Amino acid sequence: MYRQEQMTEMQDDIARRVAAEFFGTFWLVFAGCGSAVLAAAFPALGIGFTGVSLAFGLTVLSMAYAVGHISGGHFNPAVTIGLWSAGKCANKHVVPYIVAQVVAAVIAAGVLWVIASGKPGWQPEGFASNGYGALSPGKYGLGSCFLTEVIMTFFFLFVIIGSTSKGAATGFAGIPIGLALTLIHLVSIPVTNTSVNPARSTGPALFAGSDHLGQLWLFWVAPIIGAVLAGFVSRWLHSEAPPDTLVVEKTSRISRA
Repeated sequence: MYRQEQMTEMQDDIARRVAAEFFGTFWLVFAGCGSAVLAAAFPALGIGFTGVSLAFGLTVLSMAYAVGHISGGHFNPAVTIGLWSAGKCANKHVVPYIVAQVVAAVIAAGVLWVIASGKPGWQPEGFASNGYGALSPGKYGLGSCFLTEVIMTFFFLFVIIGSTSKGAATGFAGIPIGLALTLIHLVSIPVTNTSVNPARSTGPALFAGSDHLGQLWLFWVAPIIGAVLAGFVSRWLHSEAPPDTLVVEKTSRISRA
């Protein structure tokens, strides 16, 4: 009887975690990409690159506080894999999280398509998809785009892990994480239209057409490489308190004694 109750609790826990990842990722793709598709170039009142950057940062910030306490607030396969490589995500959560994130991204992109297509004469163009070469907003080449995605994802994970590690200010992690994603978009929208999130790239690409789908591989491979590197570096960096901190702690204990 006890084992059955324990099993039910475990199933309920993973269901809630997956649901949290689904809703968080849906909001990120719908609101973030929606800001680009619906509002970025709106006649005379467009929000531009700055507005889109803020929109993506605010999606993560708002959902980090809404459901982050349930699942950890990944909303991104690269984040899940990066946290796993840092030893901060259980093996059993990796696949369910990634499936939920990708499904949510596709559904969010579909809903956005339905809304956007309701405007007479609307043209999807790139539909907020990511790309390199001719599909890059600034026509940046493959090498530049690949390196950009690796570096940006590396530092995104670096901020996430650092903000949630022991010793960091508790309860405030969502703020630096959201601001980091805003900064990433401010820098890299002209290069790749900013991914750092394979699920975010997959949803819009499915509706943007074969050219964008043909380049989707980069926006899985590069973010995952950056995330794994950040995971391994952070595992070492945050494994124990730096020497100066240990000295301060020891001095404090002696003075209290």
